[in-house]
Amino acid sequence: MNAAAPVLEVRNLTIALPSGGDRATAVRNVSFTVGAHDIVCLIGESGSGKSVIAQGVMGLLPKSLPVTGGQILLQGEDITHAPLARLRELRATRMSMIFQEPMTALNPVMTCGDQIDEVLREHTRLSAEQRREKVLAIIREVLLPDPERMMASYPHQLSGGQRQRIMIAMALVLEPVLLIADEPTTALDVTTQAQILKLVLELQHKHGTGVLFITHDFGVVAEIAHRVAVLRLGDLVELGPKAEVLGRPQHDYTRMLMAAVPTLNTVQRPADAAAPVVLSVKSLAKTYDDKSWFGKRRTVHAAKDVNFEIRRGQTLGIVGESGSGKSTVARCVVRLVDPSAGSVLLGADEIAALPPARLRPLRRRVQIVFQDPFRSLNPRRTVGEAMIEGPMNYGLAREAALAKARELLALVRMDAGAMARYPHQFSGGQRQRICIARALMMEPELLVADEAVSALDVSVQAQVLRLFEEIRSRLSIAMLFITHDLRVASQVCDTLAVMSRGEVVEYGPAHRIFGAPEHAYTKALFAAAPGRGFAFGG
Repeated sequence: MNAAAPVLEVRNLTIALPSGGDRATAVRNVSFTVGAHDIVCLIGESGSGKSVIAQGVMGLLPKSLPVTGGQILLQGEDITHAPLARLRELRATRMSMIFQEPMTALNPVMTCGDQIDEVLREHTRLSAEQRREKVLAIIREVLLPDPERMMASYPHQLSGGQRQRIMIAMALVLEPVLLIADEPTTALDVTTQAQILKLVLELQHKHGTGVLFITHDFGVVAEIAHRVAVLRLGDLVELGPKAEVLGRPQHDYTRMLMAAVPTLNTVQRPADAAAPVVLSVKSLAKTYDDKSWFGKRRTVHAAKDVNFEIRRGQTLGIVGESGSGKSTVARCVVRLVDPSAGSVLLGADEIAALPPARLRPLRRRVQIVFQDPFRSLNPRRTVGEAMIEGPMNYGLAREAALAKARELLALVRMDAGAMARYPHQFSGGQRQRICIARALMMEPELLVADEAVSALDVSVQAQVLRLFEEIRSRLSIAMLFITHDLRVASQVCDTLAVMSRGEVVEYGPAHRIFGAPEHAYTKALFAAAPGRGFAFGG
């Protein structure tokens, strides 16, 4: 790390919240620096002020969140209250930002090449040919294949990892001195995440960029950070070198976060071989015919010859990279998509080939909890109305449904008063608890969780995982758990299926696979887990 003047200095920064909130400030008296060749990770739960600080540095704060105290210095220049024209000059040239979700950050109607070129058109006087060469060069530098094709592609034609590389290319094309990365790997699988982190490290080292990296993933922090800043409700409670903060945390809040980080050590539960089989999947396949703009047809095998079973009271986890077929299998099981071949037995009932009209009586027996609870809930309906809709559709009286909803909200540690409120009035973790309670309203035999905790903070994630375990234990429910987070899988799964390119490449008891993986793909997947060798909290 460079001992020279920092590229970013935040001094006693205070940012106000609108009146009537649960606290007066989003950020209060926060101070830290980022030097050249320095990677500082901001970590904390949702609402701690991490992203607000990033937006404050970039000058992207809404008027409802004014800076009321302190300074933000970029290479010594005070930009705390800089005019918009000056901020526009600094963005991309001296400071850049990579956002969490590239699909929403990129323009869907512009090619990726045009979007990188736009940065050069706005901030340089290069000719069209010079800009084209620079775009090609940065695309090669972020290790994207076939640069010419990448330039001509639209964001929806690329994978999540490729879109994130385009965002990195846009951010670094003018070699800024400060790069802010706001949760850039949260939605990525472990191998793609490892590639993106390696790329950020290599580019940061090559260009001498200072990096402010915002994340809630301690594995990522262990992998790339030089220094760590821990935020709690807008206050900076701990700041220091990575080894000190992660290995020997001083503040109680930091220790609490450390304790919530799931490990890769599985807990072997005794298997009940006599428990009835709730779900049996045999030779399941799903293919799509992909037709290109030029009329060429391509058959995509999203799932091929998939076999597994889940007994009552057991949890099967499916892990793998994006595009491995995990969610396709889950959607075939729930019959949100129709399998192309194979058998799906729910108890003794074959549901793979049933027409939609005959599926309705079986729908209540299988329920699914999706990744994004906010999109899963109707924003115009109260929590109570959302919960009682399903049972009432199957004939349960309104009063009985309301009583059941109150009982299940208590099970997921939610107050009955939540029933009169709307989804936007809850945190992400609370909304996910509501979605779990809503799924349980139908008294399902099988609960499918599709990336249900991937977007949650470690502390909230730990609470939801304990909740899933309690539900499995108390209700003896069978669970199908889809995740790209191996730490999560190790904590909740009795059995594991590892998928690659639509096929199950390894299947068996979770403790055996985590302890001694046999397939080369499984070994590579586990090796890519960020922070795998780091002992959190000493």
